[in-house]
Amino acid sequence: MDYREAGVDIEAGRAFVQRIRDSVESTRRPEVLGGLGGFGGLFQLPRGYREPVLVSGTDGVGTKLKLAHQCDRHDTVGIDLVAMCVNDVLTCGAEPLFFLDYLATGKLNPAQLAQVVEGIAEGCRQAGCALLGGETAEMPGFYQPGDYDLAGFCVGIAEKQQILNGSQVHVGDVAIALPSSGLHSNGYSLARKVIELSGAALDAPIAALGSQPLGTLLLTPTYIYVKPVRAALRANLPIHGMAHITGGGLPENLPRCLGANQSIQIHQASWSIPPLFDWIAATGNISRTEMFNTFNMGLGFVVLVPGDRADDACALFQQQGLASWIAGEVVAGMGEVLWG
Repeated sequence: MDYREAGVDIEAGRAFVQRIRDSVESTRRPEVLGGLGGFGGLFQLPRGYREPVLVSGTDGVGTKLKLAHQCDRHDTVGIDLVAMCVNDVLTCGAEPLFFLDYLATGKLNPAQLAQVVEGIAEGCRQAGCALLGGETAEMPGFYQPGDYDLAGFCVGIAEKQQILNGSQVHVGDVAIALPSSGLHSNGYSLARKVIELSGAALDAPIAALGSQPLGTLLLTPTYIYVKPVRAALRANLPIHGMAHITGGGLPENLPRCLGANQSIQIHQASWSIPPLFDWIAATGNISRTEMFNTFNMGLGFVVLVPGDRADDACALFQQQGLASWIAGEVVAGMGEVLWG
């Protein structure tokens, strides 16, 4: 018996690394030292920082992967993987520098997993960070053939004196909302249950949601906010805080960017909930409170700015091709989201 008979094909793994080499190389930054295939990725810190602080984040894609398998479409979840990490790192005011991925599967399927890695590379290009390395683990007996799981790891950099930690936030600051591209990568266990009970077909459109198949809508990748937000920072917009709206929705994530004795009041009437969320709520008979506690509800990222700079902020994001609106303001309180 050899390793291949036991379920692990080393030669296929080597061929897979060669297949994804160009995708990885397309994300290269000047600070990257060496190439793909070493025991560790080498990255030189960018110049110009007085007191550089490294900011790290890790995340996955969750059960959205189940939908990717059901739809046999694997080109978007890699973007999700990067987005979930870089958007988190961004909230500190950091610039994402490099990304690493961990991909585990029962049996290596080069065509399938190349789509995943190409998506990861696309996410890195959107974020401006390098895909520095990763690991592909073939684990027969642990994962079923065709199944895979993903984890991502991002490292960014920030000037120590400019790190956003809640201390810069003031009562009266305004919450500028940036739209989500869909469900992003949270709440899919609930969404999948709704679809299962409803009997809706993933390969067919829902009349109320337009002409795209339901599966395509649900696999829309998470929006990466790095470039528009970093452009706003370079334009000297005084951003006092940021929040990435992930698991737990607005109630859990908005308070994370506040200072002591502060709450944030959100005006629900300031935006229209996208139809996909309304369809999930109506089809699953889910309460509005539960929806807001589970999903982003069309609001994917929030930046806090002084009240007199709110119009400037919206104009800057408009210049970046990203819609934005005033969704609320910081008030005195005990770390809650208040609904107005």
